[in-house]
Amino acid sequence: MIKDIQLRISLKEEEIPNILLIKSAENLGMSRDKISGIKVLRKSIDARKPKIILNYKVAVYINEPVPESSEYTFDYKDVSKSKPIHIIGFGPAGMYAALRCIELGFKPIVLERGKNVQDRRRDLKAINQDHFVNEDSNYCFGEGGAGTYSDGKLYTRSLKRGDVRRIFENLVFHGATDQILVDAHPHIGTNKLPKVVTNVRETIIKYGGEVHFETRVTDFKIKNNKIQAIQLLNGEELASNRVILATGHSARDIFYLLHEKKIAIEAKSFAMGVRVEHPQHIIDSIQYHCSGKRDELLPAASYSLVQQVNNRGVYSFCMCPGGFIVPAATANGEVVVNGMSPSKRNNQFANSGIIVELNVDRDFPKYEHFGVLKGLEYQKDLERLAFTAGGRTQTAPAQRLTDFVEGKLSANLNETSYQPGLQSAPLHSLLPKLIGGSLRQGFKAFGEKMHGYYTAEANVVGVESRTSSPISIPRNENLEHPEIEGLFPCGEGAGYAGGIVSAAMDGERCAEAAVVGL
Repeated sequence: MIKDIQLRISLKEEEIPNILLIKSAENLGMSRDKISGIKVLRKSIDARKPKIILNYKVAVYINEPVPESSEYTFDYKDVSKSKPIHIIGFGPAGMYAALRCIELGFKPIVLERGKNVQDRRRDLKAINQDHFVNEDSNYCFGEGGAGTYSDGKLYTRSLKRGDVRRIFENLVFHGATDQILVDAHPHIGTNKLPKVVTNVRETIIKYGGEVHFETRVTDFKIKNNKIQAIQLLNGEELASNRVILATGHSARDIFYLLHEKKIAIEAKSFAMGVRVEHPQHIIDSIQYHCSGKRDELLPAASYSLVQQVNNRGVYSFCMCPGGFIVPAATANGEVVVNGMSPSKRNNQFANSGIIVELNVDRDFPKYEHFGVLKGLEYQKDLERLAFTAGGRTQTAPAQRLTDFVEGKLSANLNETSYQPGLQSAPLHSLLPKLIGGSLRQGFKAFGEKMHGYYTAEANVVGVESRTSSPISIPRNENLEHPEIEGLFPCGEGAGYAGGIVSAAMDGERCAEAAVVGL
């Protein structure tokens, strides 16, 4: 017999050996020797009160063994001689599309503009140390996409788009810790993600798929509104009648290409703002009600904040406890910041995007002449502004949080995790009023919600601009572009996902749609 029960464990109780067994026996009113094993299904922290509680959902196995293997299996088969599906982009959407193709008996041929994770590291070093951006290999482009060098956050609200558990189990199958199956807000960590995505690539190749790095798509050959071939930068042309387009929200050249070919794309609302960095101990003290070092049983504290300012949402995004701010530009001449964390989240800083909702229909009147590209051009202008304000390198413009809100240039800045460095700049006046003014009011409200958050010890760093795509690529109920047969827009870049898990689920769905009729 198996019983699913909820347990509440204090931090002191958590230190007791076999506490879950003890508590489970008490909860069920039975002797411990009748319990053959316990499997943790979910774990979360309740820190709303000074006495912190760990909430567990556990499966208690009574007089029967705990299964050693997962109920999920992945039926990969040899597809080396099967019909091909071309996949452009090897981020989460492209990776999962490829894996699903193999399960369905079709050969994925992946075309990725960037490099594999090992070679990609040299280009990341060049951004951080030399301030040089390789436009095909950076924090956004390359094996695993932007997700490889992120926190690896796996929390999603997209529970109706697919089997979330299946996505997690597949990550575990490819080397992620099984802790992601348990934590309420799971993450893998920047240091462990490269190995996981390498294992995914090796699975694809092992079963007959292909993964081609440094292979940039520059054009599509279309005849009678059907995909015929893919044109590569090196001049090579690949015949194809099924293309899954999973290029991510930063592949602007793809948006321009589709627009030039008069293939329908649409302007989409998105959000932009800044990244805020606090010393981690400040966030710990607020969230865990402690004056000194947090309890060693507790992870680095995170937060989630939202405030309505003049009917416009201001909210935290991609919060990275114990993490780093990184340069996420995809071209020279722009500054973009993002965040990431190692698996232990043990860096001394906490950072989060704080962003403002932008409505594409009313917020860019000066950009209307760009048509569907207006949000994209607005985004680019702010990134160029940040580049100029930071000194025309990857050094980022920054201000102390209190100075930003009070409208004062910072005489000096706090220490930072951002390797290219910070340059004091008047972000409060450089950012457009609809962003800067909303942020200033939002920060005041956040300070009231989290006492200690509003502090001169925090830096505001600009700009956080790549939160989601400013463009969507339409598709019909079959997930196919309504005008181009054989083209399947997919993932974040097409506007159908908002993170690793939702992108992965969309990749699987697009693979299932693309193989129909082949």
